[in-house]
Amino acid sequence: MIDGHVHLENGELSVDYVMQFVQTAAARGIDTLQILDHTHRFLEFAPMYEGVRKANDLQAQWLSKKIKDPLAKYHQLIDTMKQMDLPIEVRFGLEVCYTPEAESFLKDILSQYPYDFLVGSVHSIDGILYDMPFSKQLLWDVQNADAIYQRYYALVEQSMKSGLFTQIGHPDTIKLFDIHPSYDQIPTYLHLAKLAVKHHLKMENNTGCHYRYHTNDIGLSDAFIQVLVQEGAMIITASDAHLPDHVGNYIKEAQQRIKTIQDQLAASHS
Repeated sequence: MIDGHVHLENGELSVDYVMQFVQTAAARGIDTLQILDHTHRFLEFAPMYEGVRKANDLQAQWLSKKIKDPLAKYHQLIDTMKQMDLPIEVRFGLEVCYTPEAESFLKDILSQYPYDFLVGSVHSIDGILYDMPFSKQLLWDVQNADAIYQRYYALVEQSMKSGLFTQIGHPDTIKLFDIHPSYDQIPTYLHLAKLAVKHHLKMENNTGCHYRYHTNDIGLSDAFIQVLVQEGAMIITASDAHLPDHVGNYIKEAQQRIKTIQDQLAASHS
C-alpha cells in the first residue's frame, strides 16, 4: 500500500519527527510513504503568494503563520533520511500551490533539487483560497458555484499541462464544503483523465477531505474514479495526513473502492 501525500507542516524538519510518520506507516501496513510539505512553508516560495496575501487581510494573516523555513533545511533533512536504513520505502517531495503566473518561477526553483516526486495542487481561485474557514465569505458566498468549479478545473488543467509535476493533488477537493455545480462533471473528468495519461501524471485518490472536512466521498467520487479507470490513468492513494496519527487514514477503503469499480467495469465488458 502507498500513502502518497503526508505533510510535515505541524512539526519540525527533523529526523525524529519524520520517523513518527515512518513508524506509523509501517505499523499500518503502508510499504511506500511519500513525505512532503506545502511550498508556503518555505521562504524561497514567498514571492509567489503575493496575490493571496494582497487579496485579503484574513489570507495575509493566515499565510504569515505558515512561512517559516529555508528550503536548504528541508534538503538537508532529505539527504540525511536517504542515508538511513528505514523499514519502508520513503520518498520526499513538495506540494506546490500552482498558479499559472508562477510557472516560470517554479520551473527555475524546482529544478534546483532532485525531488522524488512533485505534487501540483490548486488551492486558490485567482488569489482567493477556497478551502479555509473564511473561504465561504470570501469566495463561495460571492461567486456562483458553477463559475468556481469551472475556474478551478481550468487551473487544474493548466497545472497538468505545465510539465512541472509528477502527481496532481486532490483533483476534486473543490467539493469539500459539499457545494456542487449544476452541470454534469463527467466531460471534465474525461478531459482530465486523458491529460493524465498523455502527461504520465498520477491522480490522487486523496482521503483528506473525508476525515478532515467530512465529505461523503472517501476520496475521489465514484464517477471520477470510473472515468480514470476507463481511460487507464494512474491513481495514487493519499491520506493528506498533517499529523503522524493520520498516516494511512482510509487508504485501505480508498483502495478497495478503486478495486470494486475496476471489477465492475471488467464485469460489464465481459
